[in-house]
Amino acid sequence: MIARGELDLETELESDSAPLNSLVADMLETALSLGRVEGIHCLRDPTRGGVATTLNEIALGSEVCVEIREQLIPVREEVKGACEILGLDPLYVANEGKLVAIVSAELAEPLLETMRANPFGREACVIGEVRAEPRGIVAMVTGFGGTRIVDMLAGEQLPRIC
Repeated sequence: MIARGELDLETELESDSAPLNSLVADMLETALSLGRVEGIHCLRDPTRGGVATTLNEIALGSEVCVEIREQLIPVREEVKGACEILGLDPLYVANEGKLVAIVSAELAEPLLETMRANPFGREACVIGEVRAEPRGIVAMVTGFGGTRIVDMLAGEQLPRIC
């Protein structure tokens, strides 16, 4: 983003693109060992349209509400700064080498522990929960305590490199 925006910023940004096969294998092994593999409901790659679009596709497809908390979403300060300068919302930026997992409440902590033990899941965290209503939307509790609807990305926010 910084190179495309022709910005002269001094930062140590590096790609977070990563293979996720070992992370997913570790998650499945943990769920199997607990006899709860059915508790892993969905694993998604948020590359196209970022976390916001991925969660909207899940909410629409499953007819549920995905409620996320802005303060729980890990966005590096350098990324926040670049997005702010370029007028981009980090929720819609492609996330190569990341995954969104929808899991049962009983599996959340064991899977977080497993994910954090893997080099590609060190910063794994819970960012929200699935609710029955209102169906088909993503709602975000903001840092100010309000709630806003997070829509599906319309168009291309940022052209892809690959």
